[in-house]
Amino acid sequence: MTSNLTDNNITAQSLLGFDFGTKSIGVATGQMITATAQPLNAIKANDGIPNWEIVEKVIKEWQPDLVVVGLPLNMDGSEQAITKRAKKFANRLNGRFGVKTALQDERLTTASAKEFIFDRGGYKALDKGKVDSVSAALILESWMESNF
Repeated sequence: MTSNLTDNNITAQSLLGFDFGTKSIGVATGQMITATAQPLNAIKANDGIPNWEIVEKVIKEWQPDLVVVGLPLNMDGSEQAITKRAKKFANRLNGRFGVKTALQDERLTTASAKEFIFDRGGYKALDKGKVDSVSAALILESWMESNF
């Protein structure tokens, strides 16, 4: 079950963000002191299923107060096929690891991530895993902006 920490009167200090995808899941860490996020290595997925041992290792290493999962929506705000899968991924994170989760609208984060990476390294820098993890960082920063 996903929850929004602002509804529970809990302040998140340490955050993990995930940009769910069927082949790659972007990962980022963030913290509220500076309201910034940093991309980590993306996790490969097989039809949306990650290596849960790697996910567990990341969660144990960073010990987040909250995990934010990007919610892929169409530009008009309607759900798409992958939206339910992203929600299921968030629910599994909560169920498997007992972490509090929140969903964050991720519209345009992939385009913004590609632009950010391209500006710093050109076309050759547009590695899929890097794009997904920069997207996860943008999702986290968006969540922090809208919740605190």
